[in-house]
Amino acid sequence: MNCILGVDIGTTNVKALAFHPESGEIVAHASEPLTTLNPQPGYAEQDPEEVWKKLTDVLEEVCREVGQQKGTVEAVGFSAAMHSILAVDDHGKPLTNAILWSDNRSEKQADDLRHEQAELGRSIYQQTGTPLHPMIPLCKLAWFRENDLRLLRRATGWISIKEYIWHKLTGQYQVDYSIATATGLFDSQQKAWYPVALEYAGIRLEQLSEPVPTTHAGKLTSANLPKTITDCLNPATLYIGASDGCLANLGAGAIGAGITTITIGTSGAIRRTVQRPLRDDQGRLFSYILNVDDKTDKNYFVVGGPTNNGANVLQWVSEKLTQSETDAVLEEAQTVPAGSDDLLFLPYLQGERAPLWDAGVRGSYLNVDWQHGRAHFVRAALEGVLFNLLRIERILSRHTGPTQVIHANGGFAQSEFWVQMMADIFGVPVRLNESNESGSIGAILLTLKATGRVTSLGDAMRYVGFGRTFEPDAECHRRYRQVYQRFEQALP
Repeated sequence: MNCILGVDIGTTNVKALAFHPESGEIVAHASEPLTTLNPQPGYAEQDPEEVWKKLTDVLEEVCREVGQQKGTVEAVGFSAAMHSILAVDDHGKPLTNAILWSDNRSEKQADDLRHEQAELGRSIYQQTGTPLHPMIPLCKLAWFRENDLRLLRRATGWISIKEYIWHKLTGQYQVDYSIATATGLFDSQQKAWYPVALEYAGIRLEQLSEPVPTTHAGKLTSANLPKTITDCLNPATLYIGASDGCLANLGAGAIGAGITTITIGTSGAIRRTVQRPLRDDQGRLFSYILNVDDKTDKNYFVVGGPTNNGANVLQWVSEKLTQSETDAVLEEAQTVPAGSDDLLFLPYLQGERAPLWDAGVRGSYLNVDWQHGRAHFVRAALEGVLFNLLRIERILSRHTGPTQVIHANGGFAQSEFWVQMMADIFGVPVRLNESNESGSIGAILLTLKATGRVTSLGDAMRYVGFGRTFEPDAECHRRYRQVYQRFEQALP
C-alpha cells in the first residue's frame, strides 16, 4: 500500500494525514497543538523549535500507523499558514520567534503605506496582490527597519515558518510561490521578488529564499529526525506545496466557476479559485498563487478576503457576554427570529482584515432597545459574522461572477443552526465538506498532481467528499436582505 502524506503546519495545530490513492481513503492521522506566545500586547509569536518538535511528533505517529498497515510513503506534500516571518543566522539558527499573521506590532507601518505613502502602497499591492495590513511580512520587516535595524541587517535570512521547516528537512532555503505571494514582497506576475517592496522593507535579495513552484520536489536530508521517520520517508519525494488558504480551497473542492469556499474557524476566510490574478481597485482582496504550469498555461489563483472575526465571536459571546456553554448559547439564539428583531452587531472584536483592512476598528451593537434580551445579542453576533463575510463576497463577485454554491468548512460547521443561517443570508445552497482537514487534503491533492497520479487539479476533485447540503429558506433570505442593507450602511 503506497501512501501520500499531507502535512498542514497551522497556527493552532500541526497535522498530518496519510492518504491511499487507490482506495481514496485516509488511513492514518495525527495532530499536535501549538502554543502562541503574547510577550506584549498586540504581539503573537511561536517558538520555531516547538513547531519542528510537533512536526516530528505527528510524522512519527503517522509513520507508525502506516507501518502497522504494511504501507509505504511515496510522497509528502506540505501546507502552511501564511504571513509568518522569522530571522535566522548563517547556521539556520533562529534569531527571533516566528511572528504570526495575527501580530499587530506593525500597525503604524501598514497605515503609512495606506495613507502617507499611498502611491507606494498601491504600487506594491498591484504587483504583489497582497493587501496592506500588519499581518504581512512586508510591514513586519518595516517595523524592524524602524525598531531594530541592526537585527534586520545582520540576519542571514528572513523566512517563514514553512521555509524554516523545509530547510530543516532538505537543507534548502526555498519558498513556494503561494507562501511568497502572501508576503507583500513578491511580484506574482513576474514570479520574482519585487525590488520596490524590498527597498521599502530595508532588506537585501540575498536575505530571501529562492522562489519555486508549488509542485517543486525535494529530498529528505535531515539528520535530526528520529530513525523511525527517516526509515519511513526514504526514498519518498517531498513536495513543497502551498499556503493553507490556497490548499483549503483545493481541499474543499472549489475549483469550478461559481463555487465559493467559506472557512470559519477562530478567524475566517472567503475564497474563489480563478485562472488569472485579480486586483481590487481599493486593495481589499488578496490574490495568491495556488499552482502555475508554464507548459500548459493552466494556472490557478485563489482570490478572496480573510476576516479576523469568526468563531472567536461565538467564544466571546459564550465566555464574556453570557458566561454560558457554547451549545446552550447556540440553542438560546434559535428562539429569536431571523434578523434579531432589528438588533445589529458589527463583529470587529479584534480589528479587521477584509473588507475594512483596519487593525484599529472595533465592534459594537446597534439599534438596541427594550425588547432585546440575551438571545437577541447572541443571534445578532452570529449574524454579524456572516454579514461581514457577505460584504466580502459581494466585492469578490464583482470580479469573479456570482456565487452559485458555497463549500463550507471549519469549526462552525458543527452547528447546523449556524450553517443554515449562512444559507439563508447568502441565498444559495451551502454544502459541507466531508472532512474539516481541507488544508492537509489540499496538500495531498496538489501532490497527486505533482506526481502525475492525476492529470489536472480538476481531475483531483474526484477525491473530495461532501456531507449535507443546506438549502436557503426564501422567507428568511428576504428578511436578511433587508437587515443586510442596514448592516452595510453602518460599516465604518
